[in-house]
Amino acid sequence: MTPTVRPRRLRATPAMRGLATETRVHPRDLILPMFVREGIDAPLPIGSMPGVVQHTLDSLRGAVAEAAAAGVGGVMLFGIPAVRDARGSAADDPAGILNVATAAVRAEAGDALVVQTDLCLDEFTDHGHCGVLTADGAAVDNDATLDRYRAMAVAQAEAGSELLGLSGMMDGQVAAVREALDDAGHPDTALLAYSAKYASAFYGPFREAVDSQLTGDRKGYQMNPANRREGLREAELDVLEGADIVMVKPAMSYLDVLADVAAVSPVPVWAYQVSGEAAMIEAAAQNGWIDRRRAIEESVLGIKRAGADAILSYFATELAGWLR
Repeated sequence: MTPTVRPRRLRATPAMRGLATETRVHPRDLILPMFVREGIDAPLPIGSMPGVVQHTLDSLRGAVAEAAAAGVGGVMLFGIPAVRDARGSAADDPAGILNVATAAVRAEAGDALVVQTDLCLDEFTDHGHCGVLTADGAAVDNDATLDRYRAMAVAQAEAGSELLGLSGMMDGQVAAVREALDDAGHPDTALLAYSAKYASAFYGPFREAVDSQLTGDRKGYQMNPANRREGLREAELDVLEGADIVMVKPAMSYLDVLADVAAVSPVPVWAYQVSGEAAMIEAAAQNGWIDRRRAIEESVLGIKRAGADAILSYFATELAGWLR
């Protein structure tokens, strides 16, 4: 029997495939995570993340200008201080590295892209956790941590951050930060809630990138990788608390959660292609096992297809150049 339904008709030529394409990635859909370290005089390569460095202020400005020229939609800044303590004092210090870098990047980028900052204590604490610890040091004190987040939020907004990435996974963090910003005269600063952030093995290279001091794990506040419905619940709670955008992290191992959230969210949904996901692509490509460019393009396209409106990726500037 000769088939009358022939889906291959729409795959016959590059032009036809282009017309039939359902999902597209635009450079403006991409956000570049960037690391800036206090007290260095040259960029430091990160061994587990080929092509990614800890920046100086000068090299950071140059890399942001390159990202803007490529058409990238935004940059997410992470700071690595020279001195850490139990409460992460450098995080809300106006002279702290992240806040100084934010001001420098805003001056460099202007309105060419959105300057965003990570709002979490893990880079700034000497114990490496995302909040302050209880008196016995046995757990993260949720409500005491919210007070630190309030102070950080105001400091980052005053430094010029346009969007704060709330990545600590504390209960009530969105409402607390929103109230603090509004009370301090920053009602227009947007909030990105890392709503479904899982306790993942794929963060490994990031720990090197921020020189993490963590011992133990973050399973007491980051989510159980086995839980799907809980990811949707967390996103819904963050929207109710005032989140402008919600996040699923990591991306590639949690596409089901991303699709669930995207199907119901009234606000934009973003996803983070995290350090371990990028490192696997780089390692396989270096061994000649995969086509690096095709793997990068396909991986980001898959995240977009699952429902992400924008994607944080260490490949953002490079991929934006290919897309253009």
